[in-house]
Amino acid sequence: MISIDGSMGEGGGQVLRTSLALSMVTGQPFTIDNIRAGRRKPGLLRQHLTAVKAAAEVSCAHVSGAALGSDSIEFTPGPVNAGSYRFSIGSAGSTTLVLQTVLPALIQANGPSELIIEGGTHNPFAPTVHFLTRCFLPVLAKMGPKVDVELVRHGFFPAGGGQIRVTVNPVDRLTPLELLVRGDIKRRLAIATVAGLPGAIADRELRTLIKKLHLADDEARHDLIGDGLGPGNVLSIELESDQLTEVITGFGEKSVSSEKVARQAAKRANDYIGSGVPVGLHLADQLLVPLALAGEGAFRTGTLTRHTKTNMQVIEAFMGCAFIVDETEPGRHVISLRS
Repeated sequence: MISIDGSMGEGGGQVLRTSLALSMVTGQPFTIDNIRAGRRKPGLLRQHLTAVKAAAEVSCAHVSGAALGSDSIEFTPGPVNAGSYRFSIGSAGSTTLVLQTVLPALIQANGPSELIIEGGTHNPFAPTVHFLTRCFLPVLAKMGPKVDVELVRHGFFPAGGGQIRVTVNPVDRLTPLELLVRGDIKRRLAIATVAGLPGAIADRELRTLIKKLHLADDEARHDLIGDGLGPGNVLSIELESDQLTEVITGFGEKSVSSEKVARQAAKRANDYIGSGVPVGLHLADQLLVPLALAGEGAFRTGTLTRHTKTNMQVIEAFMGCAFIVDETEPGRHVISLRS
């Protein structure tokens, strides 16, 4: 039985999600205490409880301690089963983080799967559906699995109400990935999405991005969803190179001007462009589990976040592997696994 301290590193929900994912993959039971001890509201919230229940259903697991507010659980997985699943968070909690929990097991399952997950689709501090479809999943496809995510209905914080439909076509073994060189940025696109709010918000964001990123008019577009699905505002910047498409995300907030939201997103985009690395900060975190499942591979990224460092610790505890981190130049790192 593996023992995990949920307060390690950044002390958030990723420690729990990665533990659940790799417990299913490896068949190893685990206990976790101090769940989300580093957060303002520690313990299991609806999103995290849904992830636990989803993992238990997919892997026929025995679970104790799975309740709202719980700060510890014990999870004993059974066999992973492909199939059709439906999970409803019951809040604006992130659908993509629930998917992140069960996806590592399903991409190596005994057949195709289909999932419907209801909740938030565009949440601060979580990968958006746009990030999954344009950035993470195309890179994962290079390793073999084919995963398609359809955005059925937007769900913004705090209202939620969104839905995604996911199809998973697994492989027996993941192909090792090497992403060391990015190349030039050959395509850029900024998308300002607004739901239940004035369209002028999107206009102001895009005007700021056109100025800060020197975009042409056809490199910026509105996505006005209409009433009843918000309120919500998300700004997505696609930066496509030969190897992948990075997606930078900004979220509108009360009392924060549209111009400030756009300036902050533009700075992150320019930082990525100037870094020369192929793998952005958030994609680096997402690629660690697939890298471990493949058993070898490498990618080049920028400064390592605390989130990424914590995720490596959890993966090493379950997989018996050791990530190699080389700082090739100040603020540039190669993360690798070698068989």
